[in-house]
This record gives sequence, structure tokens and C-alpha cells, in this order.
Amino acid sequence: MLTTLKQIVQEVSRTPGLEAALNRLVTLVKAAMQVDSCSIYLANYEQQHFVLTATNGLDPAAVGQVCIGFSEGLIGLVGQREEPLNIENAHQHPRFKHYPEVKEESYHAFLGTPIIYQRKVLGVMTMQQQAQRQFSQDEEAFLVTLATQIALEIANADMLDELIKSEGMALPSGQQSINGVPGSSGLAMGQGFVWDKQILLSTLVNRQHQDEAHEISLYRCAVSKTREEVALLSHGLDDSLPDDIKAIFTMYDQLLDANSLGREVEHHIKLGWNAATSLKIVIEEYAARFKAMQDPYMQERAVDIIDLSNRILGYILNPLQQTNTFPEESFILVADEITASMLAECPSERLQGVLSIHGSQNSHAAILARALGIPAIMGVTSVLPSLLDGKMLLIDGYAGVITISPEQLQAQEFARLINEEHALSAKIDALGNEPSITLDNHAMSLYVNAGLSVKHELADNDNIKGVGLYRTEIPFMQRDHFPPEQEQYELYRSILQSHPTKAITMRTLDVGGDKPLAYFPIVEDNPFLGWRGIRLTLDQPEIFLVQARAMIRASEEYTNLQIMLPMITSLSEVKEAKRLLKQAFYEVKEESNDAYSNLMMPKIGIMIEVPAAVYQLPQLAQHVDFFSVGSNDLTQYLLAVDRNNSRVSSLYNSFHPAVLTVLQQIAQQALMLHKPITVCGELAGDPAGVVLLMAMGYQKLSMNAHSVRKINWVIRSIELHHAQQLWSEVSALDDPNAIKMRVDLFLETHGLGGLVRAGG
Repeated sequence: MLTTLKQIVQEVSRTPGLEAALNRLVTLVKAAMQVDSCSIYLANYEQQHFVLTATNGLDPAAVGQVCIGFSEGLIGLVGQREEPLNIENAHQHPRFKHYPEVKEESYHAFLGTPIIYQRKVLGVMTMQQQAQRQFSQDEEAFLVTLATQIALEIANADMLDELIKSEGMALPSGQQSINGVPGSSGLAMGQGFVWDKQILLSTLVNRQHQDEAHEISLYRCAVSKTREEVALLSHGLDDSLPDDIKAIFTMYDQLLDANSLGREVEHHIKLGWNAATSLKIVIEEYAARFKAMQDPYMQERAVDIIDLSNRILGYILNPLQQTNTFPEESFILVADEITASMLAECPSERLQGVLSIHGSQNSHAAILARALGIPAIMGVTSVLPSLLDGKMLLIDGYAGVITISPEQLQAQEFARLINEEHALSAKIDALGNEPSITLDNHAMSLYVNAGLSVKHELADNDNIKGVGLYRTEIPFMQRDHFPPEQEQYELYRSILQSHPTKAITMRTLDVGGDKPLAYFPIVEDNPFLGWRGIRLTLDQPEIFLVQARAMIRASEEYTNLQIMLPMITSLSEVKEAKRLLKQAFYEVKEESNDAYSNLMMPKIGIMIEVPAAVYQLPQLAQHVDFFSVGSNDLTQYLLAVDRNNSRVSSLYNSFHPAVLTVLQQIAQQALMLHKPITVCGELAGDPAGVVLLMAMGYQKLSMNAHSVRKINWVIRSIELHHAQQLWSEVSALDDPNAIKMRVDLFLETHGLGGLVRAGG
């Protein structure tokens, strides 16, 4: 039965179009289960009824014509109860209602199950038999399992079907709304422009060659031209962009190196394949490796590799130079998979927003869009790009909502909000360097979370006190091997040296589990509870010691280094990590010529991101100098929610009463233990979150650099005692949404409503 189930689901998922897919589904189920009829009724919430959408066994003329109210008949009962209904003789059931159009008089046995996606009943699936009998438990289990598996297909296909219909006939308003994943915050409007590149590796037919030397020459020439093209795109980027954004194109250049892709491609040419096919073979293998990784950031690197290779392919095949002709007016870039090079190629003065059918917040396109200040929405899998070409689009990068062909009044209101947003940004920027002091003279310290671009981010704002979290894993991810000590030393020293008066908190290597390195793959069933963070580096002390030595060497002559340990769950981990840090310190100290005679042991702190650490703070405080709350992971572990999982991501909420209660407990204990404490998760960059954190007693916040000016404005616009009164009120509430609404109202009444309307 499992094999049959898989075959049906796979075949249905390959069938294009909702109507055809459902017709195929009922036919396959009827044959597999050897029943007399199989039908699907889809819910219409506007009309409050189920519509017979597909059947094999009932009268096909009734499809689309028979509508059953949500509270009518057996179909309505299945939808109301949201559970299967298995009846030996349907005609004798008190809720049975006869619909002569479907011609089901001869059917007696009835089995119906709801089709539910994310708590919403999408429809009802039925099987019927002429004989009077009860369907077996196995048959019932089969139908329920099938309904759960096809629910997502129906949810996506339903939206797609509606959009396709709107192409052929005018809907009452012509307006449609679809959802995606927020990739870069902001509001934008413009004409949809679909990126069209004709030559793709995915459509290439494999071929062999007759001239090996010619194919190698062809490939090398194509790489050379691609390198020139990438260099041109890179030079066209704004010089003010941080280093880690520019590093995207550095990675492209590294991939083009002969010792990277080139050696493998030429190997396949020597095996008899032509240049284009050899490129395809190598790239598909590389892409498959990246896509198989657990870490979303690393999965997205497959997109970059394919994008780069498609450019090489274009030069191999030497097509007519058909470049994109961009619209003369403002436009929204739409593509099946947006890449960083596409964004670099677009005219920046007319590009207003980005919409990618695939991709995530970790894609280089999303990263670059955020750096450029361009609103972006990723993962819009419920629509075909061609349906958006030439249409007016409204992009809400905060909520991840796209409005297609908006009504005139909505477009006007959206344009007004965009103007308000621009005015608000100007106001925030004007006060960006003012001290972070509340109206009742309570000082706050703002820090940044950084990857590669520390120099740029600290230079941007004198009010920033330093780096609250430097993610050392980012440089590791950009290599094809563990970086040696000298390389790490030079990087860390340049960071400490660039701002010697500002504290730089470097987190030791935090990879493993959900963030594997390409050259150190880890495959686990449950990566978030797996071999990651301090667990990995303590098990591999050679990695930890090399990094510790590099950090300590870099701090010679400087006193601004702080070292932070991630994923701490026990006191023994802290003791072992400190032992290794002291070993590294004395090794460096004892090196020849007293080169490090002025060396001092840096302060050592820990990340509070696992609930176990929360309940050991007094013991941990005896061995560390400071605490830092990683609110993202702490929320995830407290609520047992993977926020990257679309099925449960809506349950991830930093304003959950349990999360806020734990955050308050941490702040109170840190105060009692006289330990400095910082919050370095996304909550620290959320205006509503900052108001509550201040009220709880937090005085140090670390956030993404683009949030600093906004949070500074919030701090300067309120009084601490008002925030404390608010916390006293919301701490008694038991609903996350009610808490957020109350805090948003507080922001509105203090003249910060623009942040609420903009999504904060």
C-alpha cells in the first residue's frame, strides 16, 4: 500500500494544472482501491460551500455544478468535524442529502476524509461502493494519508489556478494577493519584469565531441569572457557596500579559477564529452552536493553555481547576444531564481523590488537586496513568473505579500505609504548619531552583529559601541578548507586594529548540525539538536586551539577583544573551553623573543541560547565574565519550533509569554550576579521587542547594522518608566498576538506608528 501511495502522489505532482491533477488523482485512487467511485470536493469560502471538482464514478456532468453547503449533507459533516466519516449505508445516515445531479443512488458504502492544510479545510475526498459495507481500517488509513500528502499540492495549485483563470477572464476587481518569504524589508511598486535567459544547463542535451583541443579552448575562452563580465558587474556595485556583499562576486571569481571548476570540466572533456556537456556534468554534481546540505545558507550556494555556469554556457554556445531590455519606468524584477549577478546587471535607478519564485532569506540575492535597500520577496512558489510580466505589482517586503494588478485606490494608498516610509527613513537617519538616551535620561548601549564587514559597519555610526557578535564561521564558509592560524590571525587583527577603542566580541566557531562546512560535512537526522557549536569544537580541539591562538595573538597591544562560547548547555563545557583558551594563551605567551609580553587574557563570555543554561546561571557566572542572550535560538528551543519550516514557522513568536518570562528571568539573574548581559538576536532589532527588553532591565543590545538607527530613534522617543508600566501590563497577558498589539499601540501613542505600519 505504501508503494501505491507514493506512486499516486508522484504522478499527481507531475501533472500540470489543478483540474488535470485532480482528475488523474481520482482515477488512480479508484483503480488502486478497487472502489466504484472516487471524488473530490473543494471548499469555496466566499460562497461557503464545497464544489464537486473531480470524480470518477459520479456523473461527470455534475463537476463544477454541484455545490454542497458547509453545513449540508455528509460532505459538509466531514468538513465540519474535520475527521473521516466511514458509513456502511449512506442513505440511512441522518445527514444524508440526495443530489440527483451526481447520480449516486446506487452507492451505499461511503468513506470521506477532509483535506486540510495548516488548519484550513481545503476540501473533502470520498470513496463510494455500491455494496453495503464498512470500509476497512486500512482503506480509511490510506485515504487519510493520501489526503494529507496532497493538501500542499492543492493549496499551491489552487492559487496558481486562480491566477491562470484571471488571465482569460476579468475578475470583479482583477486584483490578486499572494504570499512569499520576506527577503528584504521595505515597500515597493512597479511593473513586473520577467528576467529571460534562453540558454540554461537544465535544458542542455548531452553530446560528445570530435576535437578535444578545440573543446578545451572553447571552454577556457568562455571562462575568460565570463570572468570579464563578472568583474564588470562587481565594479558596477556601490563602493559603500560592505565587504561581505562584495565577497559574493569574489566567490564567483574563485569558482572561475582553473584549479576550481576548470580542472574537473577539462577532465570530462578528455573523457569524450563536449565543453557544454562537461560543464553540465560537473555543475550538476556540485549543485547536488550543496542542495543536500542541511544548512539553508549552503543550500543556496547551488543557485550561485548554476547562475555562474549558465553564463559560461552562453559563451560556449556563442549565441546571438540577446540581452534583457529593461523597462523605461520603475519595475519589479521577477525570475524563477533571482541571483546576485542579475541584480548587479539591473539599472539601479529603476529597480524598485525583487520577486523570486524560488530562494530564501539566505540567498545571495536576498543578502544583496538588503544591502542595496531593495524590498525583496523570495519563495513565491504559488505563481508562474510569466503571469506577473507587465502587471503592476505592490511588494510588501515586511510581510512577504505581493498584490497583483491592484485597484486604483489601493495603489494610491500604497504609494502614500512608500512616501511615508522614505520620510521616516530620512528622519531616522538624521538622528542616527545622537546618543542612545531615553527621554528620562536612561542610557542604552547599541552594538552590531557582524560577519565580514566590521570596519564598514562600525565606521557608519559613531554611536555604535562595538561588535556584540562577530560570527567567525562566515570566513570559514568562504574557504574550501579550514583557514590556517596565520590567515585567521591577520583577519582578527585587522578587525581589532580598525576600532581599538570599541569592544569586539568574537564568537568561537559555531558550525555543525544545521551549518556544516562544505569541506566538513555532517549528516544528522535532527541537526538543531545535534553536533554543533561548542560541542563540535570541544570534540575537535585542534580546530578550537588554532582559532583561539589566532584570536589571542591578534589581541596583542589591544584590549578590545572578548571571546564568546556558543551553544553552552553545561558547566563542564565552559571549564573545558576555558582550559583550552588558557592553553592557547600560555602557548602564545611563551613564544620566542617575548613578542607577546604585553598579552592579556581576554574576557570570556557565553551565549544563553539553550534553556538548560538559563537554569544554571549562578554556577556559570562564577566562571565567565559576561552573558549574551541569543534570542533567536532561545525562542526556537523554548517553543520547539523550527522557524525555517513553513509548516510550523507561524508558531515561532518572540512575544510568546514563555519567551518573555524567560528573558525577564535572565535579566534579573544577571543583575543579581553582577554580570554584564547583551541581547544579540533579532528581538534586539525589533522596535516592539526593544521597548520590552529595556523594561526588563537590559541595557546592551546587539543587532544588524541596518537596524541601529531605527532602534536609536525608538530609545530617544520614549521614557523608561513608561516602558516599565507597559511591561507590567503585558506580562499579565497570555496571548502573543495580544501582547504584540498592545506594544504596537504603545509605539503609536509615542509617535512611532510609522515603524508599526512599516512592519517594524
